[in-house]
Amino acid sequence: MFAIQDFIKSARGRTLAVTAALLFAASAYAQSDPLPSWNDTASKAAIVSFVDKVTGQGSPEFVPEPERIAVFDNDGTLWVEHPIYTQLAFALDRVKLLAPQHPEWKETQPFKAVLEGDMTALAASGEKGLVELIMTTHAGMTSNDFQKIVTDWLASARDPKFKRPYTELVYQPMVELLAYLRANGFKTFIVSGGGIEFMRPWAEKVYGVPPEQVIGSSIKTEFRMQDDTPTLYRLPEVNFIDDKAGKPVGINQQIGRRPIAAFGNSDGDLQMLQWTTMAGAPARLGVLVHHTDAEREYAYDRDTEFGRLDKALDAASITGWTVVDMKADWKQVFKN
Repeated sequence: MFAIQDFIKSARGRTLAVTAALLFAASAYAQSDPLPSWNDTASKAAIVSFVDKVTGQGSPEFVPEPERIAVFDNDGTLWVEHPIYTQLAFALDRVKLLAPQHPEWKETQPFKAVLEGDMTALAASGEKGLVELIMTTHAGMTSNDFQKIVTDWLASARDPKFKRPYTELVYQPMVELLAYLRANGFKTFIVSGGGIEFMRPWAEKVYGVPPEQVIGSSIKTEFRMQDDTPTLYRLPEVNFIDDKAGKPVGINQQIGRRPIAAFGNSDGDLQMLQWTTMAGAPARLGVLVHHTDAEREYAYDRDTEFGRLDKALDAASITGWTVVDMKADWKQVFKN
Protein backbone atom coordinates (compact mmCIF):
# COMPACT_ATOMS: atom_id res chain seq x y z
CA MET A 1 0.00 0.00 0.00
CA PHE A 2 2.79 2.39 0.94
CA ALA A 3 4.50 1.56 -2.33
CA ILE A 4 1.37 2.54 -4.23
CA GLN A 5 1.08 5.82 -2.29
CA ASP A 6 4.73 6.55 -2.95
CA PHE A 7 4.21 5.84 -6.65
CA ILE A 8 1.21 8.20 -6.76
CA LYS A 9 3.14 10.94 -4.98
CA SER A 10 6.06 10.43 -7.33
CA ALA A 11 3.80 10.56 -10.39
CA ARG A 12 2.15 13.73 -9.12
CA GLY A 13 5.55 15.25 -8.55
CA ARG A 14 6.69 14.40 -12.07
CA THR A 15 3.45 15.83 -13.54
CA LEU A 16 3.90 19.05 -11.61
CA ALA A 17 7.53 19.24 -12.71
CA VAL A 18 6.63 18.70 -16.37
CA THR A 19 3.82 21.26 -16.14
CA ALA A 20 6.16 23.79 -14.54
CA ALA A 21 8.76 23.14 -17.23
CA LEU A 22 6.22 23.67 -20.00
CA LEU A 23 4.98 26.88 -18.41
CA PHE A 24 8.55 28.11 -18.02
CA ALA A 25 9.34 27.26 -21.63
CA ALA A 26 6.23 29.07 -22.86
CA SER A 27 7.10 32.09 -20.74
CA ALA A 28 10.69 32.06 -21.96
CA TYR A 29 9.51 31.84 -25.58
CA ALA A 30 7.13 34.77 -25.09
CA GLN A 31 9.93 36.84 -23.58
CA SER A 32 12.44 35.89 -26.28
CA ASP A 33 10.07 36.34 -29.24
CA PRO A 34 11.50 39.36 -31.10
CA LEU A 35 8.23 39.94 -32.95
CA PRO A 36 5.54 39.71 -30.25
CA SER A 37 3.01 41.81 -32.18
CA TRP A 38 3.04 39.32 -35.06
CA ASN A 39 0.81 36.27 -35.17
CA ASP A 40 2.56 32.96 -35.79
CA THR A 41 1.69 32.85 -39.49
CA ALA A 42 3.58 32.12 -42.68
CA SER A 43 4.60 35.79 -43.03
CA LYS A 44 6.38 35.85 -39.69
CA ALA A 45 7.96 32.46 -40.38
CA ALA A 46 9.30 33.68 -43.74
CA ILE A 47 10.93 36.71 -42.15
CA VAL A 48 12.50 34.73 -39.28
CA SER A 49 13.68 32.00 -41.66
CA PHE A 50 15.34 34.57 -43.90
CA VAL A 51 17.14 36.19 -40.98
CA ASP A 52 18.31 32.80 -39.72
CA LYS A 53 19.68 31.90 -43.17
CA VAL A 54 21.67 35.06 -43.74
CA THR A 55 23.03 35.38 -40.19
CA GLY A 56 23.76 31.75 -39.28
CA GLN A 57 27.46 30.94 -39.23
CA GLY A 58 28.02 28.01 -41.57
CA SER A 59 24.81 28.69 -43.50
CA PRO A 60 25.33 28.43 -47.28
CA GLU A 61 23.44 31.72 -47.56
CA PHE A 62 25.36 33.55 -44.83
CA VAL A 63 25.79 37.29 -45.49
CA PRO A 64 28.54 39.32 -43.78
CA GLU A 65 27.24 42.16 -41.60
CA PRO A 66 28.39 45.03 -43.88
CA GLU A 67 26.19 43.58 -46.63
CA ARG A 68 23.08 43.15 -44.48
CA ILE A 69 21.15 46.12 -45.83
CA ALA A 70 17.37 46.38 -45.38
CA VAL A 71 15.30 49.18 -46.92
CA PHE A 72 11.82 50.27 -45.86
CA ASP A 73 9.27 52.49 -47.52
CA ASN A 74 7.62 54.85 -45.02
CA ASP A 75 4.06 55.85 -45.99
CA GLY A 76 1.79 52.83 -45.60
CA THR A 77 4.71 50.57 -44.67
CA LEU A 78 5.82 52.09 -41.38
CA TRP A 79 2.98 54.52 -40.64
CA VAL A 80 -0.52 55.48 -41.77
CA GLU A 81 -0.98 56.94 -45.26
CA HIS A 82 -4.79 57.27 -45.39
CA PRO A 83 -6.93 59.24 -45.94
CA ILE A 84 -4.00 61.25 -47.42
CA TYR A 85 -0.23 61.14 -47.02
CA THR A 86 0.88 62.80 -43.81
CA GLN A 87 3.22 65.17 -45.63
CA LEU A 88 0.35 66.26 -47.86
CA ALA A 89 -1.72 66.99 -44.73
CA PHE A 90 1.23 69.11 -43.56
CA ALA A 91 1.32 70.96 -46.90
CA LEU A 92 -2.44 71.65 -46.78
CA ASP A 93 -2.10 73.13 -43.30
CA ARG A 94 0.79 75.25 -44.52
CA VAL A 95 -1.35 76.61 -47.38
CA LYS A 96 -4.06 77.66 -44.92
CA LEU A 97 -1.49 79.24 -42.62
CA LEU A 98 0.18 81.20 -45.43
CA ALA A 99 -3.05 82.14 -47.27
CA PRO A 100 -3.43 85.62 -45.66
CA GLN A 101 -0.13 86.57 -47.32
CA HIS A 102 -1.39 85.36 -50.71
CA PRO A 103 -4.89 86.68 -51.52
CA GLU A 104 -4.41 85.52 -55.13
CA TRP A 105 -4.67 81.90 -53.94
CA LYS A 106 -8.44 82.30 -53.55
CA GLU A 107 -8.70 82.13 -57.35
CA THR A 108 -5.63 80.06 -58.21
CA GLN A 109 -5.53 76.27 -58.36
CA PRO A 110 -4.51 74.10 -56.62
CA PHE A 111 -4.52 76.57 -53.70
CA LYS A 112 -8.18 77.46 -54.27
CA ALA A 113 -9.13 73.79 -53.89
CA VAL A 114 -7.20 73.54 -50.61
CA LEU A 115 -8.80 76.66 -49.14
CA GLU A 116 -12.28 75.48 -50.14
CA GLY A 117 -11.69 71.92 -48.96
CA ASP A 118 -12.38 70.61 -52.46
CA MET A 119 -10.39 67.38 -52.52
CA THR A 120 -11.86 66.39 -55.91
CA ALA A 121 -10.47 69.52 -57.53
CA LEU A 122 -7.18 69.01 -55.70
CA ALA A 123 -6.91 65.46 -57.01
CA ALA A 124 -7.72 66.73 -60.51
CA SER A 125 -4.66 68.98 -60.35
CA GLY A 126 -2.59 65.80 -60.52
CA GLU A 127 1.09 65.44 -59.79
CA LYS A 128 1.80 68.92 -61.15
CA GLY A 129 -0.57 70.49 -58.63
CA LEU A 130 0.81 68.49 -55.71
CA VAL A 131 4.38 69.39 -56.64
CA GLU A 132 3.39 73.06 -56.79
CA LEU A 133 1.90 72.81 -53.29
CA ILE A 134 5.06 71.21 -51.95
CA MET A 135 7.37 73.73 -53.64
CA THR A 136 5.37 76.68 -52.33
CA THR A 137 4.94 75.47 -48.76
CA HIS A 138 8.33 73.78 -48.21
CA ALA A 139 10.72 76.35 -49.71
CA GLY A 140 11.83 79.92 -49.09
CA MET A 141 13.49 79.19 -45.73
CA THR A 142 16.59 77.59 -44.28
CA SER A 143 16.80 73.87 -43.61
CA ASN A 144 16.90 74.58 -39.87
CA ASP A 145 13.74 76.69 -40.08
CA PHE A 146 11.97 73.96 -42.02
CA GLN A 147 13.01 71.34 -39.48
CA LYS A 148 11.49 73.42 -36.68
CA ILE A 149 8.25 73.93 -38.63
CA VAL A 150 7.93 70.17 -39.21
CA THR A 151 8.70 69.35 -35.57
CA ASP A 152 6.18 71.89 -34.26
CA TRP A 153 3.48 70.69 -36.66
CA LEU A 154 3.92 67.04 -35.71
CA ALA A 155 3.67 67.99 -32.05
CA SER A 156 0.25 69.61 -32.53
CA ALA A 157 -1.36 67.93 -35.56
CA ARG A 158 -3.79 65.05 -35.06
CA ASP A 159 -4.93 62.35 -37.46
CA PRO A 160 -8.61 62.95 -38.39
CA LYS A 161 -9.70 59.35 -37.74
CA PHE A 162 -7.63 58.25 -34.76
CA LYS A 163 -7.27 61.66 -33.07
CA ARG A 164 -3.66 60.88 -32.23
CA PRO A 165 -0.35 62.46 -33.26
CA TYR A 166 0.91 61.05 -36.54
CA THR A 167 4.10 59.84 -34.89
CA GLU A 168 1.97 57.56 -32.70
CA LEU A 169 0.36 55.99 -35.76
CA VAL A 170 3.40 53.92 -36.65
CA TYR A 171 2.93 50.18 -37.01
CA GLN A 172 4.13 48.39 -33.89
CA PRO A 173 4.90 45.13 -35.77
CA MET A 174 7.15 47.05 -38.17
CA VAL A 175 8.92 48.90 -35.36
CA GLU A 176 9.65 45.48 -33.82
CA LEU A 177 10.88 44.24 -37.20
CA LEU A 178 13.30 47.16 -37.54
CA ALA A 179 14.71 46.41 -34.09
CA TYR A 180 14.88 42.66 -34.82
CA LEU A 181 16.89 43.22 -37.98
CA ARG A 182 19.29 45.62 -36.28
CA ALA A 183 19.79 43.12 -33.45
CA ASN A 184 20.88 40.67 -36.15
CA GLY A 185 23.48 42.93 -37.69
CA PHE A 186 21.35 44.67 -40.32
CA LYS A 187 21.61 48.33 -41.20
CA THR A 188 18.10 49.70 -41.74
CA PHE A 189 17.27 52.51 -44.16
CA ILE A 190 14.07 54.40 -44.95
CA VAL A 191 13.60 54.85 -48.70
CA SER A 192 10.50 56.96 -49.24
CA GLY A 193 8.80 59.13 -51.81
CA GLY A 194 8.24 61.56 -48.95
CA GLY A 195 10.52 64.52 -48.37
CA ILE A 196 13.89 63.63 -46.89
CA GLU A 197 13.90 66.72 -44.66
CA PHE A 198 10.31 66.08 -43.62
CA MET A 199 11.30 62.66 -42.22
CA ARG A 200 14.75 63.28 -40.79
CA PRO A 201 13.70 65.38 -37.76
CA TRP A 202 11.76 62.51 -36.17
CA ALA A 203 12.78 59.21 -37.83
CA GLU A 204 15.44 58.33 -35.28
CA LYS A 205 13.20 58.92 -32.27
CA VAL A 206 10.27 57.01 -33.77
CA TYR A 207 11.97 54.25 -35.77
CA GLY A 208 15.53 54.17 -34.49
CA VAL A 209 16.72 55.15 -37.99
CA PRO A 210 19.28 58.00 -37.89
CA PRO A 211 19.06 60.93 -40.36
CA GLU A 212 21.93 59.68 -42.51
CA GLN A 213 19.97 56.48 -43.17
CA VAL A 214 16.90 58.28 -44.52
CA ILE A 215 16.55 58.54 -48.31
CA GLY A 216 13.71 60.59 -49.76
CA SER A 217 12.59 63.15 -52.30
CA SER A 218 14.26 66.53 -52.07
CA ILE A 219 14.15 70.09 -53.31
CA LYS A 220 17.23 72.05 -54.26
CA THR A 221 19.16 73.90 -51.58
CA GLU A 222 21.98 76.39 -51.75
CA PHE A 223 24.59 77.64 -49.30
CA ARG A 224 24.04 81.19 -48.05
CA MET A 225 25.58 83.42 -45.41
CA GLN A 226 22.81 85.11 -43.42
CA ASP A 227 23.95 87.62 -40.80
CA ASP A 228 27.39 85.98 -40.80
CA THR A 229 25.77 82.58 -40.22
CA PRO A 230 26.26 79.76 -42.74
CA THR A 231 22.91 78.28 -43.80
CA LEU A 232 21.35 76.00 -46.38
CA TYR A 233 18.45 77.76 -48.09
CA ARG A 234 15.57 75.75 -49.59
CA LEU A 235 14.65 76.68 -53.16
CA PRO A 236 11.30 76.06 -54.93
CA GLU A 237 12.86 73.59 -57.38
CA VAL A 238 12.70 69.80 -57.48
CA ASN A 239 16.03 68.11 -56.89
CA PHE A 240 15.14 64.39 -56.81
CA ILE A 241 11.94 62.31 -56.70
CA ASP A 242 12.57 59.17 -54.68
CA ASP A 243 9.61 57.15 -55.90
CA LYS A 244 9.05 54.19 -58.24
CA ALA A 245 12.10 53.86 -60.53
CA GLY A 246 13.78 56.63 -58.52
CA LYS A 247 14.10 54.40 -55.45
CA PRO A 248 16.80 52.07 -56.81
CA VAL A 249 18.65 55.14 -58.08
CA GLY A 250 18.48 56.77 -54.65
CA ILE A 251 19.61 53.54 -52.96
CA ASN A 252 22.59 53.23 -55.29
CA GLN A 253 23.57 56.87 -54.88
CA GLN A 254 23.29 57.06 -51.10
CA ILE A 255 23.94 53.52 -49.86
CA GLY A 256 26.26 52.12 -52.52
CA ARG A 257 25.20 48.53 -51.79
CA ARG A 258 22.30 46.51 -53.13
CA PRO A 259 19.93 45.65 -50.24
CA ILE A 260 19.15 42.04 -49.40
CA ALA A 261 15.73 42.87 -47.91
CA ALA A 262 13.09 45.39 -48.98
CA PHE A 263 9.74 46.26 -47.42
CA GLY A 264 6.99 48.25 -49.13
CA ASN A 265 3.24 48.44 -49.56
CA SER A 266 2.44 49.95 -52.95
CA ASP A 267 3.28 50.16 -56.63
CA GLY A 268 5.62 52.98 -55.72
CA ASP A 269 7.84 50.31 -54.14
CA LEU A 270 7.75 47.86 -57.06
CA GLN A 271 11.11 48.78 -58.54
CA MET A 272 12.78 48.86 -55.12
CA LEU A 273 11.66 45.28 -54.44
CA GLN A 274 12.71 44.20 -57.94
CA TRP A 275 16.13 45.80 -57.52
CA THR A 276 16.57 44.11 -54.15
CA THR A 277 15.32 40.61 -54.84
CA MET A 278 15.90 39.86 -58.53
CA ALA A 279 19.67 39.66 -58.24
CA GLY A 280 20.31 35.99 -57.48
CA ALA A 281 22.28 34.77 -54.47
CA PRO A 282 22.54 35.29 -51.59
CA ALA A 283 19.09 34.86 -50.05
CA ARG A 284 16.92 37.92 -50.56
CA LEU A 285 13.61 38.99 -49.07
CA GLY A 286 10.82 41.10 -50.51
CA VAL A 287 7.81 42.00 -48.34
CA LEU A 288 4.60 43.89 -49.10
CA VAL A 289 2.29 45.15 -46.36
CA HIS A 290 -1.28 44.59 -47.54
CA HIS A 291 -3.84 46.85 -45.87
CA THR A 292 -6.74 44.48 -45.14
CA ASP A 293 -7.95 45.68 -41.75
CA ALA A 294 -10.80 48.19 -42.08
CA GLU A 295 -11.60 47.91 -38.38
CA ARG A 296 -8.20 48.62 -36.83
CA GLU A 297 -6.81 50.73 -39.69
CA TYR A 298 -7.92 50.74 -43.38
CA ALA A 299 -8.58 48.22 -46.15
CA TYR A 300 -7.39 49.16 -49.64
CA ASP A 301 -5.20 48.00 -52.50
CA ARG A 302 -5.94 48.40 -56.22
CA ASP A 303 -8.61 51.11 -56.09
CA THR A 304 -7.11 54.02 -54.18
CA GLU A 305 -5.29 57.27 -54.93
CA PHE A 306 -2.93 56.87 -51.99
CA GLY A 307 -0.86 53.72 -51.69
CA ARG A 308 -2.25 51.84 -54.69
CA LEU A 309 -1.17 48.19 -54.56
CA ASP A 310 -1.87 46.71 -57.98
CA LYS A 311 1.11 45.83 -60.17
CA ALA A 312 3.26 45.01 -57.16
CA LEU A 313 0.59 42.69 -55.77
CA ASP A 314 0.50 40.80 -59.06
CA ALA A 315 4.30 40.66 -59.12
CA ALA A 316 4.41 39.19 -55.61
CA SER A 317 2.85 35.91 -56.72
CA ILE A 318 5.43 35.58 -59.51
CA THR A 319 8.53 36.62 -57.57
CA GLY A 320 7.67 34.90 -54.30
CA TRP A 321 7.55 38.07 -52.22
CA THR A 322 5.91 37.75 -48.83
CA VAL A 323 2.56 39.57 -48.61
CA VAL A 324 1.75 40.55 -45.04
CA ASP A 325 -1.98 40.45 -44.40
CA MET A 326 -2.42 43.18 -41.80
CA LYS A 327 -5.66 41.70 -40.44
CA ALA A 328 -4.42 38.11 -40.21
CA ASP A 329 -0.71 38.56 -39.49
CA TRP A 330 -0.65 41.33 -36.89
CA LYS A 331 -1.87 40.96 -33.31
CA GLN A 332 -1.96 44.72 -33.03
CA VAL A 333 -1.49 47.58 -35.44
CA PHE A 334 -0.40 50.54 -33.30
CA LYS A 335 1.38 50.69 -29.98
CA ASN A 336 -1.30 51.00 -27.29
